[in-house]
Amino acid sequence: MIPDMKKIINNTLSALLLLLITGAAGMVFQACEGNEEDMPMPEIFYIRKADPAKSDSLVAHAFMGDNIVIIGKNLGNVDEVWFNDQKAGLNPNLVTPTNIIVSVPQVIPATVTNYLYLINMNKQDTLKYTFGVDVPAPLVDRMVCEYVADGGTAVIKGNYFVDDPASPLTVLFPGNVPGTIVSSTINEIQVTVPTGVGPGQIQVKSLYGSTRSRFFFRDDRNIILNFDNLTAAGGWRSGVIGNSNPAGISGNYVRFSGTMPAKAGSVWNEDGLSFNYWPQANGRPNEPVYTGELKDGEIKFEIYVVEAWESGALQMIFTPYSITGANSYIADASVPRGVWNPWKATGTYKTDGWVTVSVPLSEFNYTSDGAACANKLTADMIRGLTFYLWHGGVDGKECTPHLCIDNIRVVPK
Repeated sequence: MIPDMKKIINNTLSALLLLLITGAAGMVFQACEGNEEDMPMPEIFYIRKADPAKSDSLVAHAFMGDNIVIIGKNLGNVDEVWFNDQKAGLNPNLVTPTNIIVSVPQVIPATVTNYLYLINMNKQDTLKYTFGVDVPAPLVDRMVCEYVADGGTAVIKGNYFVDDPASPLTVLFPGNVPGTIVSSTINEIQVTVPTGVGPGQIQVKSLYGSTRSRFFFRDDRNIILNFDNLTAAGGWRSGVIGNSNPAGISGNYVRFSGTMPAKAGSVWNEDGLSFNYWPQANGRPNEPVYTGELKDGEIKFEIYVVEAWESGALQMIFTPYSITGANSYIADASVPRGVWNPWKATGTYKTDGWVTVSVPLSEFNYTSDGAACANKLTADMIRGLTFYLWHGGVDGKECTPHLCIDNIRVVPK
């Protein structure tokens, strides 16, 4: 039989082509493999702060969360950066052949080596460079509730609460009286309040330092209303006073309870959901409650939301000493106010007991419907105070909230 020459030629060409492709692939593979094996080692010349204003400051250590710049060569092939036993997040856009911008991880290392490690893409080459990570002193942010009775459990929120056997975590209440720590994590301390302590700052100590809180435990500064000896008597509505069901946090409190409509324009339960404190009608002098810069102040109070709150807003209006005898300012769009409606994030809001709420005075810039107010809060307004529960620009659903409020004060942030 005569062979099919065309088929032989085609088969031969196919075999040659396959051989060429296989050989080329082998060369490419070898080249890539060779590149990884021959990948130049990174070098570090020095490390500096990322802040341009401090670019001439060379550093051998940095605090957790600090941004630093690693200066050197062959850095473009670096795939991982580690500080002690903690891997840093690396943005490829911030890696060049000559520098790497990276943040020191905010996790306290379990094993402290005092080295920084650069790992190449081949996962074989590692550069070890002496560099220390500083752990900050405790950050004391807030208390879940600033008014806790003797023997009760106070919850402190913050960061860097390190409990080390060599230097146990400590909480000191006013008068340097230690509390008994029930439990702690890096962000929270639960501590038993010792007997006989008064108002003042608390102090948290750890292996890495000591910090005194900006807030005051049982803060008694600039109290406007405590509903015991400081009430809203003389106002259009003085508020419904309670001290049981639930139990008070420190004596009497004002109770807001009643039906809240889902939207604005419905009948409002003014008696059950408001109070007006007018200092002139109350017999108090024409004196400011707070004399600091408004931008540096905040209104604080304790609140217990007993029944689900699902519509309306707690509106807070400061009024001048001259305001007395009428509450028309409530609906006046020119009067700035604070508008607090924590339920809107999830559709409902309750608290597990009493909690402390803080609203910066800089946020008293709304109208009653939650829009931006053209006028700003001024110092002469920090005299009288009205709280009422009403629509705040966000529709909810009809509900019967039960809010208890106490210890209303204006203090520095």
